[in-house]
Amino acid sequence: MRLPGRVSAAIEILDEIIQRHRPASEALKDWGKAHRFAGAGDRHGIGTLVYDTLRHKASAAHRMNSEAPRALVLATLHATWGMGADEIAALSDGEHGPSQPSADELAAITRTVSDAPPHVAGDFPAWLAPSLARVFGDGAAAEGAALAERAPIDLRVNTLKADRAKVLASLSRFGATEGPFAPTALRIAAPGPDQKHVSVEAEPAHGMGWFEVQDAASQIAAGLTGVQPGERVADICAGAGGKTLALAALMKNEGSIAAHDRDRHRLRPIFERIGRSGATNIDVLAAEEGGKLAAGSFDCVVVDAPCTGTGTWRRKPDAKWRLTEKSLAIRIKEQRDVLTRGAELVKAGGRLAYFTCSLLPDENSEQVAWFLRSQPAFRIMPTATLWPVHLPGTAPRSVDGATDTLLLTPRQHGTDGFFVCVMQKA
Repeated sequence: MRLPGRVSAAIEILDEIIQRHRPASEALKDWGKAHRFAGAGDRHGIGTLVYDTLRHKASAAHRMNSEAPRALVLATLHATWGMGADEIAALSDGEHGPSQPSADELAAITRTVSDAPPHVAGDFPAWLAPSLARVFGDGAAAEGAALAERAPIDLRVNTLKADRAKVLASLSRFGATEGPFAPTALRIAAPGPDQKHVSVEAEPAHGMGWFEVQDAASQIAAGLTGVQPGERVADICAGAGGKTLALAALMKNEGSIAAHDRDRHRLRPIFERIGRSGATNIDVLAAEEGGKLAAGSFDCVVVDAPCTGTGTWRRKPDAKWRLTEKSLAIRIKEQRDVLTRGAELVKAGGRLAYFTCSLLPDENSEQVAWFLRSQPAFRIMPTATLWPVHLPGTAPRSVDGATDTLLLTPRQHGTDGFFVCVMQKA
């Protein structure tokens, strides 16, 4: 399939996503099933254009004065893919490509967004502008723009089976390098639109459990929990088990980890991952087995809370346009519920680690403030104090200016957006 056909396919899929409010991954999968002639390269190229368009939907609509999928794609081809007006016009091949762009369309693609409101220049929903301004001030547009870029592939070296040098050597053909901050982090650059998708999970080293796909921010968070061999740990929003496995490696398979999640579907991948990792100190509790977690018995309780996922927009750009004030309110309630449950499980002198992959103060600093008001037995353990004990180098500056908690962003740290707060019970 030539580029004109890929462009037409992307417009068709985006119409399905926007009109029916469907997740991009589902719409792309269904299109692939219905067009089995399309090869892997075609599907990658189409998917990249779809996701790039969603990343820059607000700024593209501003340029074109239209939210029609065709207009959004034309703007993306110029602003993100670097195609000139003549190249875009040449896509109209009469059979498979889009119709010939008008003079007005070709003029519109070159407009700038320098004078646009922050939510347009930063490509995020307008209703989130006040929340993001509370965190980033005048930098909200720049932070949003960084969240609209393609994300690299981050990996965590599984120290139960390998070391960083060993995994780097096994992935040398992908150009893997050491990742930021975390001593177990590796990074592979994001592929370009015409580059083959990197499938690291098909590598023998992955099958042997030498590494897992995990953003550097999550690895930093695991390190800051301060878990030690021999401790009793609970991960009560374990999901697919990424942080559970990172904790097991930090504990060197000594002590115990209770991995629980109320959503049994989210837990399903954890079993295969545990088997591959060589971790032997993890006890997975099914959704209905949360009652088995004894109050006041854990040295560390990890709450990787359900959240809006605003920090992962680089990887899930369609999610930001489906996010609503109602769903934020639901997440805030869920976070308070799970924090309260987590607090019950921590023993005297133990730690409660609260994480989100969100950039919103509503889910981060304001939730911590609410928790401390309702749970006076807890106090924050400052990140600046924890970092030199558990992680190499100097602690990075939290984007929100805090010294006791840590907020990471793609723009300033090269990681996913992520919030970390560790608290101790008296």
